[in-house]
Amino acid sequence: MNWKTRVLILLALALVMASLWLILRQLGMPASLSAPAIASWLGEQGPAGPLLVFTMMVIAVVVGPIPTLPISAASGLAFGIAGGTLVAAGSALAGAMIAFWTARLVGRDIVCHYLKDNPLITAERSQNLLFWTVFLTRLIPLFSFALVSYAAGITVISAWRFALASFVGMLPMTVVFAGLGHTFTIHPLFSGIAAAMLLLAMIVLPWYLNRYHSQRLTRWLGDAAD
Repeated sequence: MNWKTRVLILLALALVMASLWLILRQLGMPASLSAPAIASWLGEQGPAGPLLVFTMMVIAVVVGPIPTLPISAASGLAFGIAGGTLVAAGSALAGAMIAFWTARLVGRDIVCHYLKDNPLITAERSQNLLFWTVFLTRLIPLFSFALVSYAAGITVISAWRFALASFVGMLPMTVVFAGLGHTFTIHPLFSGIAAAMLLLAMIVLPWYLNRYHSQRLTRWLGDAAD
């Protein structure tokens, strides 16, 4: 893929996200993005409510700095625990897959060129470690949902493993926030730092294994999740 195509993909994605955001604002989406405010707004939208949650969550996941947890909590307040969890988790997964495929199409071959010796980027037998890494980052909401999705896209993890690890990993906390109807606040800076540390670990880990010959870690890294 040449650079012009990459730029067009990124511009198209940015245009779509910006247009959807403007539409939501025109429909009266609250600026505060607090769970009670969003839930109150959704309650006024009738049958369009789930679609609006879906749109908000996709934007939040793809763009990044927008928090996803208040949207999950608002979904629970507006549609109940079961319905709110289903809408929040499904829309978060949709956003994660958009981010994943954007990174894979636009950046993976570039990263492979510079990190061709990194097994997490190029070796098929790294699927096991990557699956559990994604699962744990979804289970612990400290990590930026968007950055983890983009990072996974440049690795060798298969799309279906990424989707499964994301959905199953996020489900417990989504149920909790949808059920409680409120959430705690994580500063975007801390979330970004955590995701950056994860990326650094993915680059440094293979070097560590080669230098110190940790046989147990090497075997586990090499186990395929078939």
